[in-house]
Amino acid sequence: MSSLAGRNILFILGAGIAAYKVLDVMRRVRERGAHVRTILTSGAAEFVTPLSVGALSEAPVFTELFDLKNETEIGHIRLAREADLIVVAPATADLMARMAHGQADDLATTVLLAADKPVLCAPAMNVRMWHHTATQRNLAQLAEDGIHFVGPDEGAMACGEYGLGRMAPVEVIVEKIEAMLGPEARPLAGRHILVTAGPTHEPIDPVRFIANRSSGKQGYAIAEAAEALGACVTLVSGPTDLAAPPGVRRLNVETAEEMLAAVENALPADAAIFAAAVADWRVAENPSAKLKKSGGAPTLALTENPDILKTIAAREDRPALVVGFAAETGDAAAKGQEKRRSKGCDWIVANDVSPESGVFGSDENDVTLVTGESAEDWPRMRKAEVARRLMTRIAEALEGRPYLPTRAGHGA
Repeated sequence: MSSLAGRNILFILGAGIAAYKVLDVMRRVRERGAHVRTILTSGAAEFVTPLSVGALSEAPVFTELFDLKNETEIGHIRLAREADLIVVAPATADLMARMAHGQADDLATTVLLAADKPVLCAPAMNVRMWHHTATQRNLAQLAEDGIHFVGPDEGAMACGEYGLGRMAPVEVIVEKIEAMLGPEARPLAGRHILVTAGPTHEPIDPVRFIANRSSGKQGYAIAEAAEALGACVTLVSGPTDLAAPPGVRRLNVETAEEMLAAVENALPADAAIFAAAVADWRVAENPSAKLKKSGGAPTLALTENPDILKTIAAREDRPALVVGFAAETGDAAAKGQEKRRSKGCDWIVANDVSPESGVFGSDENDVTLVTGESAEDWPRMRKAEVARRLMTRIAEALEGRPYLPTRAGHGA
């Protein structure tokens, strides 16, 4: 039996050319046994008709907030209450903006504001609109509110431009819906997972800094894998060129001290994975003016940075599972075991970063998972697969443990 059998899915269609693709999504989920209801925004009705939507859903199509018959029965509350999942597709820039600001000026946004069920957005818009600061700000707010995302993809658009902003393919949206409604596929639902990623930049002066070669790819992959398993994810990221995974709340930092503060402010968490490559040292005195050549190299007095992993592992309100990363060059298992003991964390993921490994900046990793007194050498694989395997193991380790009592600020 399909995971969608008997489930109630409410589709909210936004005003975009991709609205016609949503009809195929509706058809496919109904083939899998789901019951479908639809809200058509006024703009969406310019692209698809209530007649075509109603024919595919075999159910009335809702369009108006002030509908005499439906609202005498408090229709918007009923629609929100009876849905197991709300799918907003296409999620236009305007619809995302109104969601992010809690507006309720039509049936669609009123239902969304009244909903206490999972919401999945499939964004679709022009590439410039997607990259606009306002849209990215709204995306971050919605992710913090617990909204899930699928896409957008990169490709040619109806406007003739090319880039990020195409709605995710129909089959990908259907897979995401199945993942969200299948409890066996969402073992981290209701959990808060904290991830750090990327390097830190420690200023020498206003234009120079101490850093390392970390790309942040592994940490970002872990955050994405955790979100796919249903978790509410906070990603504390040092400077990278990577885009935040959809549905993930990202906090940007520069230095080790800033990263520690952001991590502490993000607690409590069910599990914390420290994949960031944090600089061990910083300049003791950071001058306010650029250092000039003056007959020789300057002498830099260094001081030790806070040990984020050790600090969090020692807290009374520490996450149930604290996982550190250890960048090693040779004998990763032994060095990872020693680091696990010295830091007081539960697990260590030791990865080989020797020059011949080619790990830094690449899409692959070579890791050893150190848990307790055992060590597992994983075969070299893509960082996305390392992330999926690690998060699956974490989900298994958290099974049966109490959930956090609150989810303030994390969409619960």
